Amino acid sequence: MKNTYFNLIDQSFYFPQEGFDLRDDYLTFHGVSLKYLIEKHGTPFRFIYLPKIGDQIKKTRNLFNRAIKKNNYKGKYHFCYCTKCNHFYHVINEALKHKVNLETSSEFDIDLILNLAAKGQVDKNRLIIHNGYKTEGYLKKIVQLQENGFKNSILILDSTHEIDRLEKLNPKQVLKIGIRMSINEEAQSAYYTSRLGIPSKDIIEFFNTKIKNNDKFELKMLHFFVDSGIKDTLYYWGEFQRALKLYTDLKKESENLTSFNLGGGFPIKNSLGFEYDYEYMINEIVKNIKEACEKENVLEPDLFTEFGKYTVGEAGAIIFEVLEQKHQNDTETWYIINNSLMNTIPDAWSINEKFILLPVNKWDNEYRRVNIGGISCDHSDYYNSEDFNQEVLLPKYENKDKEPLYLGFFHTGAYQDSISGYGGIKHCLIPSPKHVIIDRDEKGNFIDYVYREEQSAIDMFNILGYNS
Repeated sequence: MKNTYFNLIDQSFYFPQEGFDLRDDYLTFHGVSLKYLIEKHGTPFRFIYLPKIGDQIKKTRNLFNRAIKKNNYKGKYHFCYCTKCNHFYHVINEALKHKVNLETSSEFDIDLILNLAAKGQVDKNRLIIHNGYKTEGYLKKIVQLQENGFKNSILILDSTHEIDRLEKLNPKQVLKIGIRMSINEEAQSAYYTSRLGIPSKDIIEFFNTKIKNNDKFELKMLHFFVDSGIKDTLYYWGEFQRALKLYTDLKKESENLTSFNLGGGFPIKNSLGFEYDYEYMINEIVKNIKEACEKENVLEPDLFTEFGKYTVGEAGAIIFEVLEQKHQNDTETWYIINNSLMNTIPDAWSINEKFILLPVNKWDNEYRRVNIGGISCDHSDYYNSEDFNQEVLLPKYENKDKEPLYLGFFHTGAYQDSISGYGGIKHCLIPSPKHVIIDRDEKGNFIDYVYREEQSAIDMFNILGYNS
């Protein structure tokens, strides 16, 4: 019996599955023919499938609203997109079509909000959450934004000192603020407490001494976020219950407190075997908040989430060509791809983030264990898919084959461009690959176009000063 790559996948996972299928022995992604894209655009290229963004937003809203109705919950749900996850205009524009609220994390995000407002895409009623450490410039821009009529802008205090610096700015109107609660990290974390937020034991006293009787501020929100994500674990529920206790205690002190922010943290599919019960987790969150509020006789808060990676991660992919296979010894085979993995998917290199790796073609070939390496001169330029083992299973092929083997890394739509510095200088001067956008027209037909061509040597020389 021939042990083909298709047999391997078919026996190991449910396949085809959402987002992935085969057409004429070539992989498709959300129904898009990757063979067509390769023939049209060449490789390497990255692309983003815009309709997936709206799908994620609608799915989450539906699940939260269903849980709210099921539990007879009094508060409302608000979906926020955190801009830092993917700042590209075409991404944020797509999210705004679905009337999302926004979350900022630096003073330059305020300039982005103003740019969108000038285009008429963000009105002054939009809910905008301001997170992150507040530099003087960031604080000033947030105050100016509220004073310019963005009445639903909420500044989340990350430090007790930020309130003192805010007062010195002498705001002309009452500022809406929130407080971020510092959480205890998991035991295996490199640090015990988060550097973000204010310790929970200090928040009630901080509110009573600095905010409660201060007519310049109005507390609207408690912000709670666990770095490792929203997971059905004892650790997550323990931190969640601690945050709920703080919310009910704080609500008794502040009648203006009306919102509980869950932050981000929904996971995305990082393997074909991924399982996560979004409906169960959302229902448990809503049910637990309602029960805690009823027990303490306080009104249920409006719920906020700040989903970035969950919103755009599954919309992105990068396609490479295998240039050569190298047999380094009796057991070690390397597939060398036509760009740098360090440059194009830095999360895999820096924090061992996992992405879905699949061949585009040759699914009917037998498979083998291989290592995947980039073309940079760095020893670390390889993909580490499994803990303690960088080998992956991929189709066999011969260097003399007429058609190359093509590989795709999927669900790369979040953070990779921001972290790698899109359009900037890359390791070994290996350029940013071509960037393609895929959408659907009014009739539902696929349309694709090039957002940016592959970076040229002249582009990089201009940045480095050689052409000045």
